[in-house]
Amino acid sequence: MSKPVRLAIIGCGGMAGGHLNAYLRIKEKEPDKLVFAAMCDPIEERAAGFAKRVEEVTGERPAVYTSVEEMLEKEKLDAADICSPHAYHHINAIPCLEAGVDVMIEKPFAVTIKAAKLIIETAKRNDRIVATAENIRRGLSQRTAWWAINERGMLGEMRMFFAQHASYRPPDPSSGWHWRLNRMLGGGGMVMDSGAHFCDTIRYLFGDVETVYAKVAQIEDRRATKGDEVVRVEVEDTWVAHITFKNGIFGVWSCTWAAPGQGFTNVVYYGSEGSLVDHDIFHGPSGRSEIVLKDGTRYPMQQLQKEFLDQLDEETKNRLFPHGFYDGVMIECYDFLDAVQNRRPPDVTGEDGMKAMAICEAIFESGFLGEPVKYDDVLSGKVEFYQKPINEYWRIP
Repeated sequence: MSKPVRLAIIGCGGMAGGHLNAYLRIKEKEPDKLVFAAMCDPIEERAAGFAKRVEEVTGERPAVYTSVEEMLEKEKLDAADICSPHAYHHINAIPCLEAGVDVMIEKPFAVTIKAAKLIIETAKRNDRIVATAENIRRGLSQRTAWWAINERGMLGEMRMFFAQHASYRPPDPSSGWHWRLNRMLGGGGMVMDSGAHFCDTIRYLFGDVETVYAKVAQIEDRRATKGDEVVRVEVEDTWVAHITFKNGIFGVWSCTWAAPGQGFTNVVYYGSEGSLVDHDIFHGPSGRSEIVLKDGTRYPMQQLQKEFLDQLDEETKNRLFPHGFYDGVMIECYDFLDAVQNRRPPDVTGEDGMKAMAICEAIFESGFLGEPVKYDDVLSGKVEFYQKPINEYWRIP
């Protein structure tokens, strides 16, 4: 039996709570899978709150730190789950990797492509594991969609997709400022944030991207209250992106919160024999989606899920959905721990995370330049006009 993974959680805010819940559930199922060694957050009360929660459930209290460097100096760790703001992903990951600690990093994988490459290069140099905490593609609906499209071929030859949303959110200067509204901290707005999920999903379903042509804008003058100041929101409220894949599939992904009056959400993936109809431009295909064939036959996602599960052998089912977990966050956390224990690649690697976020960055770069960009040029770092000020701000070489 492999020894328990001595785990630290770095960044004890929003999404980290979901990770903590997942690890506690895993601990309940497999007590020897992990030990909660440390909680780290620059706000001590947050880290202490996580430690208290662990103690209440397990009877053991992990150490509390406000500094990653101090934690690495004092604790013997095997793995760290990094849930800090995007700009701190590389800042927290690199010292962990250099100290011999494997890491899983919440999406988007990094604040820029250069930052992502620094993480991956450091991991390779130190023979460490880097996983991306991408929960959406691991869900039952997404696994089922991949099977229905790519293995069962229900839609025939894939052609195109449209994932579009329009609604109106009026500017509200009294709304509270958040780090996600700052370009230097978040790297961008929802193209980069929840959009990292969608970009990973389309890459998972359809392969690598060839070109991107996008318009990105903040149409409404948006501001927020930060302390005693009203400051400008620095991220987009609108984008329209035309994405072409290397296999010839193409699609339009668009979203705006600057469209008064009639709103809509339209998500459809088309093949030569039918379509997959969904309702979520970020986190789909959802459990409410369905396949509609040429002849009008409809297959609700719940029916397809059952058919997908029924045809899996037990080994594959246990690998994809350990302990019968169908929640993507629990699956990603279990996969990370298991990869650390067994010294194997995680299901979603750091490279996968970087390649997904490169689609996001290609949208920003195209919007900045006002012309199409080649995905490979963004991934290689050849095109980084939008990202350049962010790299300079954080002194990313």
